[in-house]
Amino acid sequence: MHQRFEFFGIFWKWNCVNFFVIDHHLVRRCLLLPGLLAGALAQAAAPIFVLNSLDASVSVIDPVSWTETRRISTGKEPHHLYLTPDEKSLIIANALSDSLTFVDPKTAAVQRTVTGIIDPYQLRFSPDMKWFVTAANRLNHVDVYRWDGSSLTLVKRIATGKTPSHLWIDSTSRTIYSTMQDSDELVAIDINSQTLKWRQPTGSLPADVFGTPDNKFLLIGLTGGDGVEVYDISGSQAKKVKLIKTGKGAHSFRAAGDKRHVFVSNRVANTISKIDYLSMTVVDSYPAPSGPDDMDLSPDGRFIYVASRWAKKLSVIDTQSRTVVRQIPVGKSPHGVWTLDHAPRQ
Repeated sequence: MHQRFEFFGIFWKWNCVNFFVIDHHLVRRCLLLPGLLAGALAQAAAPIFVLNSLDASVSVIDPVSWTETRRISTGKEPHHLYLTPDEKSLIIANALSDSLTFVDPKTAAVQRTVTGIIDPYQLRFSPDMKWFVTAANRLNHVDVYRWDGSSLTLVKRIATGKTPSHLWIDSTSRTIYSTMQDSDELVAIDINSQTLKWRQPTGSLPADVFGTPDNKFLLIGLTGGDGVEVYDISGSQAKKVKLIKTGKGAHSFRAAGDKRHVFVSNRVANTISKIDYLSMTVVDSYPAPSGPDDMDLSPDGRFIYVASRWAKKLSVIDTQSRTVVRQIPVGKSPHGVWTLDHAPRQ
């Protein structure tokens, strides 16, 4: 007796939908609607956001057509951005306007503006989603807010060193780390008591800070130097253990998503270095034109989206070929880059 086995499937080829049955039968229906297919793909792909710091705007990039589809007006000097814990809003920090712009991360629709947030240059939620922290780059303080899911309440304004730059919060939500760009320091803040725990001298112009998943080490990009400083933070005081040479103007980090590697942009050298943070060594390097700054990463980790700050462009780097495969014009002094469709953050 012949036993019949069937398998039903669907796959895309050119502009056709193919329905097939494994039993020597094939039914194929060509829709011949390339516009419909392109529209479906575009709708499924989340936009890439690029903050234009000197234009007071955000460029919204379609990752299918690789064009700027719209430009959103914000407050003055938007530099950094962060997703809310419920993942329904992308927060854009407008430093000179003392405000936050909330945008839908999928549609780029502006949801609301929150005022009275003083000089929010950098911003970050704690991993437990209870605290929202901003660094006031011009005004030399770090602000700790309580977050109730929709609104912010200032708990403490903490005086710091000169020009707090970038923030990191450990995975236990106990400690905030902030670099002091113009006093060349790293400070640690107890998040529950909102008090300074310690200060640590660093190299020249410390910028972004990245913590390893085990909370043992911090990496600091030295924009005034040519590498990344590594600090052991497992004790009561930070201890410098290494300088990793990457390139002049080491500035911004982005995890590769594999819990082992992190990228750092070297703004003066016009390169991006890939660091193995288990061995604390550089394992790869990529060209990144015109003052590479903040980055995001495609879901598969292959493509780096980086702000080419001096060229007014978003550059896309293929990490396999180590080449810049496209550049998209944006606004003046592009800084923060972010998309919902990204590789894991560690």
